[in-house]
Amino acid sequence: MKGRVLVVDDDTAILEVLEMRLAAMGLEVTRARNARDALAAIQSRSYDLGLFDLRMEPTDGITLMQDVHAVHPRLPVLIMTAHGTIETAVLAVQRGAFDYLTKPFVRDELRTKILRALSERRWARDRDRLRTVGETLASSGIMERILDAVAQAAVETTEAECCVVFLLEKGQLTPMASAGSPPPAWEPLQTAAAAAVEKSAPTTIAGAEGRVMLASPLFVEGGPAGAVVILAPARVEPTDDDLELLALFSSQAAIAIKNTHELSRLRSGALAALGRMATQVAHELKNPLGGLKLYARHLEQRLQKAGDAEGLEVAVKIGRAIDHLAELVTEITAFGGTPELKRVLTDVNALLDECLALAQDRLTGRRIEIVREYDQACPPASLDARALRKALLNLVVNGLEAIGAEGTLTVRTVFRGGAIDILV
Repeated sequence: MKGRVLVVDDDTAILEVLEMRLAAMGLEVTRARNARDALAAIQSRSYDLGLFDLRMEPTDGITLMQDVHAVHPRLPVLIMTAHGTIETAVLAVQRGAFDYLTKPFVRDELRTKILRALSERRWARDRDRLRTVGETLASSGIMERILDAVAQAAVETTEAECCVVFLLEKGQLTPMASAGSPPPAWEPLQTAAAAAVEKSAPTTIAGAEGRVMLASPLFVEGGPAGAVVILAPARVEPTDDDLELLALFSSQAAIAIKNTHELSRLRSGALAALGRMATQVAHELKNPLGGLKLYARHLEQRLQKAGDAEGLEVAVKIGRAIDHLAELVTEITAFGGTPELKRVLTDVNALLDECLALAQDRLTGRRIEIVREYDQACPPASLDARALRKALLNLVVNGLEAIGAEGTLTVRTVFRGGAIDILV
């Protein structure tokens, strides 16, 4: 049996008896005669079990247990008590003790309860492993979030000071996610990550101030992709279980990286297919739009000859709407490619008027007042009118939708500091 046990009792004889019996069970024992020494021991290394005497001065076993659980909430504690204080021991169990032991100790009871407490400790860690594995793999498919979850789970389960996930980018190990306290320095952790990658296996490396670093490499599709590194608290010696846990979390990180790569390839293929389909649809729309544009121009000419100013204004708006649709078709044709901005000197105020005209149909049956507050000092700006028109039209439409049936939409331009501010 393996495990570290912290035994706290102000009776030296009891400490000696327990140390002898626990050592015979294969356990490593640390003795403390008071709460102060016990808390110092807890700060210096990790333990798998605590045996605390109930009646101690000035701090009793229950108070000590609560102080210890504030630092290590999952540490099982057995409260030791004489027959006359069993009721108090039961109260201790209600407050968080795993169980209690009665003095004088019965060999079978002592062994049974210690084995059960250690088994519960291991089961709790295994349960945490399963929970964190499930939560991580079921979380967002975004690699950064999964790596953050892996780092956080590693810190919580191994009780490390911090965890850092390094990824290989252009031959350099770069920290991509971390959890826990900020590390005293990044270089030692990076060195540990490099050692794990070179060794191709989990490794333990001694650090400064009595700290120990554990590193486990990441392998994706047969090649090294980085490493997961944890920093143990000062003077705490990590166990084989900690290395096993770290290997588990490094495998999770590797799965996240692999899934992200596969998802990226799938998205690229889907975008390419969608781009081909969009291009085909755009070509089918071009001819009807060309015909509509021709009819709109013919209508404008006839209304102009007839002197119908109101009808001419409507025909012009129809022509602008057709032009807008034609530009959208052009954008669809270019879907999947890198957009190319075509900058020309443009009157921003006039561009806003075009957007308001295109959104005019959304005012039908609604009592909405459009207020234009244009700064006439605005000079022509070098911009892609098509791209900006689309953005401004979205702003105007969203504003109208937010207003509801009645209200005011104000569109304002301000020229200051060499820049034009547009407010909707």
